[in-house]
Amino acid sequence: MAPSGPGSARRRCRRVLYWIPVVFIGLLLGWSYYAYAVQLCIVSMENIGEQVVCLMAYHLLFAMFVWSYWKTIFTLPMNPSKEFHLSYADKELLEREPRGEAHQEVLRRAAKDLPIYTRTMSGAIRYCDRCQLIKPDRCHHCSVCDKCVLKMDHHCPWVNNCVGFSNYKFFLLFLAYSLLYCLFIAATDLQYFIRFWTNGLPDTQAKFHIMFLFFAAAMFSVSLSSLFGYHCWLVSKNKSTLEAFRSPVFRHGTDKNGFSLGFSKNMRQVFGDEKKYWLLPIFSSLGDGCSFPTCLVNQDVEQSPTPAGLNSAAKNHENHPFPAKPLRESQSHLLTDSQSWTDNSTNLGKGKAGMANPALTMENET
Repeated sequence: MAPSGPGSARRRCRRVLYWIPVVFIGLLLGWSYYAYAVQLCIVSMENIGEQVVCLMAYHLLFAMFVWSYWKTIFTLPMNPSKEFHLSYADKELLEREPRGEAHQEVLRRAAKDLPIYTRTMSGAIRYCDRCQLIKPDRCHHCSVCDKCVLKMDHHCPWVNNCVGFSNYKFFLLFLAYSLLYCLFIAATDLQYFIRFWTNGLPDTQAKFHIMFLFFAAAMFSVSLSSLFGYHCWLVSKNKSTLEAFRSPVFRHGTDKNGFSLGFSKNMRQVFGDEKKYWLLPIFSSLGDGCSFPTCLVNQDVEQSPTPAGLNSAAKNHENHPFPAKPLRESQSHLLTDSQSWTDNSTNLGKGKAGMANPALTMENET
């Protein structure tokens, strides 16, 4: 049995503290259920029809809210597959050799068959010292979880989990249903809130629940609407929160819209092809989280899209072929669709050249 020292005790304490925001949301949700279903609908509403309609709509929103919140919390973040981990021999070489060409050669050999198109700001391979792996595109190391997370968006304290490839759809639905939940409560509670201030309600404890319920719902509606709107914008541009603050770097340089395929395809990449699953917290995102199609070009941005320019781009593409590992089929079909990769459908010729494999160099990044 491993001895438990001060370090392990601190880690256990941190794990407990990380659950405080989740417990707070759970308690607040439990109180809102009692305040709305019991004190407002059953005690304060006099019209039976209004009671039935409000309770049915409320329980539907409540169930979807809890379901999506649960899935966001307890869906484990996906980590890079074994092919991105260095072999034992490569790890020994990295530890034994001084920094320089030897390290570069090790990482070149390990990354030559991987679908990696992004680099660090200095143009190096995105390598994680902590996990000892080559980071896939859009993968980042979470300091809280202490692991690399595929398509990491951010670490959310309100769900005590990393929001990434495996649960980003659930997180969006959680924001959507929590916003609808708060808006519904505020809208149906408004008339009783007004009656509270005009002394139109009986002097019981229900009046205080009604008052605080409206204040809480209205306050959360404002904050949730801005957060949900922001993430809707991110989905429309195929960006993560991290990529919105620091644009991904490709072989030809930084490109803030490097992964954007156009609004329709960006939506399908997160929610999937089958629309019947879009509103349900069931995983339907496309791909494996390790590889993503891009719409980048190697052409000079100031060069006009002439036939000569397109030939130059095609030549560039031949000089830098794709890695041997193809995109997953559910991601690849996004590239074969008849629609444009980007919102500007006139630049079809430029899309093919941007997938060229970057010139691989090495630099540690954690």
